[in-house]
Order: sequence, then C-alpha cells, then structure tokens
Amino acid sequence: MTTDVTVTDEAVASLEGTADPRLRELLTGLIRHLHAFARETSLTQAEWERAIGFLTETGKMCTDTRQEFILLSDVLGLSMLVETINGDRAAGSTESTVLGPFHMTESPVRELGADIDLVGGGEPCVVSGRIVSGDGTPLPGALLDVWQANGNGFYDVQQPDLQPPGNGRGLFTADAEGRFWFRTCVPSPYPIPTDGPVGELLKATGRHPYRPAHIHFIASAEDHTPVTTHIFVAGSDYLDSDAVFAVKQSLVEDFTPTDDPSLAREFGIENPFRHARFDLVLDRA
Repeated sequence: MTTDVTVTDEAVASLEGTADPRLRELLTGLIRHLHAFARETSLTQAEWERAIGFLTETGKMCTDTRQEFILLSDVLGLSMLVETINGDRAAGSTESTVLGPFHMTESPVRELGADIDLVGGGEPCVVSGRIVSGDGTPLPGALLDVWQANGNGFYDVQQPDLQPPGNGRGLFTADAEGRFWFRTCVPSPYPIPTDGPVGELLKATGRHPYRPAHIHFIASAEDHTPVTTHIFVAGSDYLDSDAVFAVKQSLVEDFTPTDDPSLAREFGIENPFRHARFDLVLDRA
C-alpha cells in the first residue's frame, strides 16, 4: 500500500529497468529532490495545479524563434549554474556564459569587416580581435558566430516586420592570423520578453527584466573546445543585476570612443565610432 512515506522509494524503484544508467541516475535524483521539495514546503493541491498550469503556458509560448523554457531556466539561475558546472576552463581562457533564448536561427555567413547592423539607428562601432589557443597561438580559419539585439534592444526574431532576417547576426571566419573584425551598433540594455509566464513570474517576485548591454559569441576551432560567451559593455546599466545572472567581470570590455582616421580607414567606417578589441582564447580539446 502506497503512503506519503513509501511513495518516494516506490517511484525510484520503478526505474530499475532503465537501460541507460545516466538516465536512471538523473531521474532518481529528480524524484528524490521533487518529493523532498513537496514535503519541505507542504505543497498544496492548488499550488501543484498552478505549477502545472504555469509549465503548460510556458510550453505554449515556445515557437521556432522563441524558447520560453530557456528563458525560465535563465531567470531561475539554472542556466548559469549548469554553464558554470560544465565550464571548467584553463586559466587565461575566455570564460563562458549562458547561450540565451535567441540563438534560434542560423547566422548568415559574412565576410570579415561586414556590417551586421542592417537597419541602423544605433551608435556605430567596430568589434575586432583574435581567436587564439591558450598559449597565444593564432587559430586561422576559426569560426565566430555572433548575434545581438538592435539599437533599441530587440532581436530580429522579435520584430520580423521591422528587422530583416539575420539582422545583428553573422558567421565569420578568422583570417590566417586568427583575426576577426566586423561593424555593428553599440548594444544597449534591454528587457527580456515579459509577455509570457516568465514575465509574470518576474512581476510576482518584484524583479526587473533587464539585461546589461552585450554581444553574444560562439568561437570554435579545430582541436579546441568551443566557447559560448558574451562581451558586456563597460559602464552599462544592470551589470550588477543581470536578470539572468550571466555577467562575469572578465567579459566586461570597453567600447572606446575614437575618431582616429587611420582606424576609420582600416575598418571602412566613418568617424566618430566606438571600438571594442579583445581576444577569444580557446582551450585545446
């Protein structure tokens, strides 16, 4: 006879036929922790029903261009926790951070120096640097996947009627010296989407939805471990209160104002503009 005392062990025992040992380990931990949570908080039937409804609505918000479950994971700090657990990198390597919910479409292949800001309206800038191995050796032909919001804080998939597909996105191949450079607009802080269950959760808990200004990157190269990361704009609002807990000090970079005519000619941009320069350092696989 099942009771509130025996149900946990019975549920765990039901997994004995699970062929995959890792799946059995994960489900066992999930059952024990969920049951412990319910006991610790004296979870009511009404609260359980409300939680089921919340998760159901979260699923309904997911589309090909929006992942509400990733957003939920982000605001609960789970995404950052999983990234940190799995982000053990060598000293000096670029730190990783969360993927975020908007890496939903394939970035268009672009030539080095291309402008990924197809709509304008933001402060122009150049982002440049190198992709290198841990010992500083350049990684020629390394790939750099880039995506960011426009100057008003929206990704292309959020405004399909206002932004062309691929705006703020680019897939670049580093040159023979591991160098990359592209033009864009200086990113701005923006709120994560609040028109779904995650927004309701933030409102109920008195939290703001804002992220500091940043650009997303995935850098990869042969025989090296890819890194998913951001570069945050130094001095941006919300660096100390990112809604998804993703800021790491090593990822904060200056976007320096410049009117250097030689740099303007080198990058094919008009003065004045801002320039952010940094290296992305990969671990050997």
